[in-house]
Amino acid sequence: MRFVNDAPLPLPGIPDSIPAPPAFQLTLIGQPQPVRIPERLWRSWLDNPTVVARFESKRYRRHRHQCWPWIAGVSSTGHGSFRAASLPGPSRRGTVPAHLFAYQLEYGVIPRLGWSNTEDAVLCHQCDFAGCTNPAHLLLGTHRTNRSEYDLRRRNISSPLADVRGPAGRTRAIADAIRTGVDQSKDPDTIDQRIHEAEQAGLPFTLW
Repeated sequence: MRFVNDAPLPLPGIPDSIPAPPAFQLTLIGQPQPVRIPERLWRSWLDNPTVVARFESKRYRRHRHQCWPWIAGVSSTGHGSFRAASLPGPSRRGTVPAHLFAYQLEYGVIPRLGWSNTEDAVLCHQCDFAGCTNPAHLLLGTHRTNRSEYDLRRRNISSPLADVRGPAGRTRAIADAIRTGVDQSKDPDTIDQRIHEAEQAGLPFTLW
């Protein structure tokens, strides 16, 4: 680098400054934005048969004790993304985590669910599978309890949290297995087997 009066001069062929990345890229870094949906909006969606029918078409129901995987759009955290409505304003307004929708569809609207304060209600996946929308597998907690449970279980190599593909990769792999099975008119037992194979494919011990 050359200097004139203590100020650096650009080298030939190199721009004076590196342009900042587009703003939309910054939203993909770090923790996902909290979901601040007013109760009235939640109620309007949950009480709308058309919205609920669209939601049901995007999850795969199984037996009550099994996970109900999301088979549509997936967030970077592995949770299902459901576009409940197209709202004016910033991009993706009206798009909510599928498990939040599923839980409130079953049990009613939970005030401040998914908001960002430490003691606001969040949903904990007892099955450790971010793509699950079975309300029986979801438990109300706080950010603190959710994090402590994650830290306790993530080192278990047989846990979904240990999937080498990451939570989003796991959710997408299972969704792909289900969609392929449905498209091929496979019976539920065959689809369950494909789900099992997709689950096992990402666990660390399958690499050795």
